[in-house]
Amino acid sequence: MRTADIKRKTKETDIEVFVKLDGEGKVSVNTGIGFFDHMLTALGVHSGIDMDVECTGDLYVDGHHTVEDVGICLGKAFAEALGDKAGIARYGSAFVPMDEALAFCSLDISGRPFLAFNAEFHDDRIGQYDTCLTEEFFRAFAFNSGITLHIREEYGKNDHHIAEAMYKAVAHALKDAVKITGTGVLSTKGVL
Repeated sequence: MRTADIKRKTKETDIEVFVKLDGEGKVSVNTGIGFFDHMLTALGVHSGIDMDVECTGDLYVDGHHTVEDVGICLGKAFAEALGDKAGIARYGSAFVPMDEALAFCSLDISGRPFLAFNAEFHDDRIGQYDTCLTEEFFRAFAFNSGITLHIREEYGKNDHHIAEAMYKAVAHALKDAVKITGTGVLSTKGVL
């Protein structure tokens, strides 16, 4: 079973995350930020990865600590659930449209964390979610999971659609990359 349960408590957030890579996209999320919950739900449902995320954060400050720390915990959970990465496809890419918006993601579960993020949002917020936190979430996720992650907004006008297409593109790329397709580690080095 490729699962992990991560708990992290700081003065800013108290988080518990569970992931099951070989799931059915069953998701339970409660971060206190409605749009972020919506995006994490899309991430789980579209990747087919079961996720439980519970977070109590200092939302009286703003959403930054909550979003970034959830990214840290999800990243750590993915890294733990992947183990030695034996047999995984390793790479995944996806274009995802949402109405007038189109997003692209390409990723490598390489053990070499990196984020290339290219998007321009039109407004500062979507509900109680600061649009700039999209990049912060994916940076925290990439660096704590050991994933090389490239995300790009191709085009779009509605920020809700742009962000949602990005989360779903990452989900579909992850779905392909975590699949077991062989027995060994897909690397000339023999390890990832």
